[in-house]
Amino acid sequence: MQNLPRSANLSTLGRLSVVSLQSKPISTTPVPTHQHIAHLILEQKSSSQALQTFRWASNLPNFIHNQSTYRALIHKLCSFRRFETVKEVLDEMPSSIGSPPDESIFVTIVRGLGRARMVRQVIKVLDLITKFGMNPSVKLFNSILDILVKEDIDLAREFYRKKMMMKGVSGDDYTFGILMKGLCLTNRIGDAFKLLQVMKSRGKTPNTVIYNTIIHALCKNGKVGRARSLMNEMVEPSDVTFNVLISAYCQEDNLVQALVLLEKSFSIGFVPDVVTATKVVGILCKEGRVNEAVEVLDRVESRGGVVDVVAHNTLIKGFCMLRKTKVGHRILKDMEMKGCLPNVDTYNILVSGYCDSGMLDSAMDLFHDMKTDGISWNFMTYDTLIRSLCSGGRMEDGFKILEQMEESRSGAGGRISPYNSIIYGLYKTNQFEEAVEFLTKMERLFPRAVDRSLRILGFCNEASVGDAKRVYDQMIEEGVVPSVLVYVCLIQGFCQEGNVREAFELINEMVDRGYFPISSTFNALISAFCRQGKVGSALKLMEDMVGRGCLPDMGSYSPILDALCNKGGSQKAVKLFLQMVEKGILPDYLTWNSMLLGLTQETVWVAGKNLVHVNNLLYSILES
Repeated sequence: MQNLPRSANLSTLGRLSVVSLQSKPISTTPVPTHQHIAHLILEQKSSSQALQTFRWASNLPNFIHNQSTYRALIHKLCSFRRFETVKEVLDEMPSSIGSPPDESIFVTIVRGLGRARMVRQVIKVLDLITKFGMNPSVKLFNSILDILVKEDIDLAREFYRKKMMMKGVSGDDYTFGILMKGLCLTNRIGDAFKLLQVMKSRGKTPNTVIYNTIIHALCKNGKVGRARSLMNEMVEPSDVTFNVLISAYCQEDNLVQALVLLEKSFSIGFVPDVVTATKVVGILCKEGRVNEAVEVLDRVESRGGVVDVVAHNTLIKGFCMLRKTKVGHRILKDMEMKGCLPNVDTYNILVSGYCDSGMLDSAMDLFHDMKTDGISWNFMTYDTLIRSLCSGGRMEDGFKILEQMEESRSGAGGRISPYNSIIYGLYKTNQFEEAVEFLTKMERLFPRAVDRSLRILGFCNEASVGDAKRVYDQMIEEGVVPSVLVYVCLIQGFCQEGNVREAFELINEMVDRGYFPISSTFNALISAFCRQGKVGSALKLMEDMVGRGCLPDMGSYSPILDALCNKGGSQKAVKLFLQMVEKGILPDYLTWNSMLLGLTQETVWVAGKNLVHVNNLLYSILES
């Protein structure tokens, strides 16, 4: 009775265990199959255990190794880079099983050397084959060539010329396919076309794989037109051909050509893969053609194609971009009905869509639905809701979501944006002191950001705007995202200095960050323009405020009225004053004073009218 090696796994042997456990005569003991032994060798966790298992099997009664068990052993030895032992095993094969190693064993060695990045040794396998009196097959040449092109295309081409062509081996379709892949991977498009011509000159028709390889390389290099021309040479373009070209046209935002090829692929009977279909849907949605995007996915599904959650998410996002979030929500329901389960991205897209449409209650309902549906909230969910709730004036809800985020396992993950959204919400509701207090409390989580921000606020309070701007620049270089407080203090500081240009640049940066200024911030710029005598610029800025949805207040009108009165523009001042009163903005004492002084000081204008007329005008203003 033969004992199993310690490393052998008895459970994998199955019936083989009877070899060592049964006490019946040897003649009745079943002989294990070569497949069982090969499988057992491959399961070993080290090269020494594989050798031990192989030797153990050699001593089993009535069992003789064959090419498959030797191949399994050699594969295992190659995995552990025991290449010297591999040579010893090869040498024993003729005497052990009566035949030299077959082609598959040499292919196994080539691949093992390739995994070990021993490229020069791969080529020497040809000498090893000759040693056994054998001639290398095209399959073996291709295996060597495949390793070489991954490491060095020039070495691969030299191997093909010197080791194959000079020995009369021109190769087959796989040979040219391997060379084409190597040339295209290294962006040698010109050489790839030369190889294509060589094939044709030798009477070989390039197959679909070869054409697809070069078409893909052309598309990757932005030469989609040339790739399309090459497609016309093909006898039978495959679905891969269409997928590559359609995707390339989508990458170039060439929707017309993408749809032409998509229609052609449908007519031939091909169905685009899910990645290609998603790209087409994406570009259609980008153009606002969401109904056509729906049709594309319906056609793909009806022809047996796959439409996954990413494709549906792309479509839902398209509807949300058009403020049709409810339609997008219905698509989520349809997904579930079809067995395509939505993921957290699906819900986040819809939450964002509802927020962008100002439907905050619907966004909150969906947020709660996520928990019911077993979808875990992630940072994007929290961040989107907090930003939208705070900018929409719902600070209490914003704080609640922030609290939930902090209690979650991942929290903010070191990202400051939800906290900046809270500060922005407080700023929008004119709660500046509360905003500064909240910023200070953030120090434990974001020490660098809070330190830089408080320094900027301090410098601005001391009228050291230059120093504040240097700290701001340092923040940006460090990758720290400033809060709205930083921008507001800097803008007001530059306006006090009369540096309106710098203030405008900061307002643009502020808007790019998603912080839209409130009237008090615009008012600082209006006052700066008026102090410089640029009343026209101040009036234009006030018009821009209204255009952006920010209503002017007394602080917007007062400096303009004062400047007009001081410059002798009382008529314009009166007209603007009446507009202000009509909008329900009541003048304060200083504004009244400016208007009365302006009217009484314009003696020429008063003389031209008469005091009664002036009195009537003032009375009408008071009535308004």
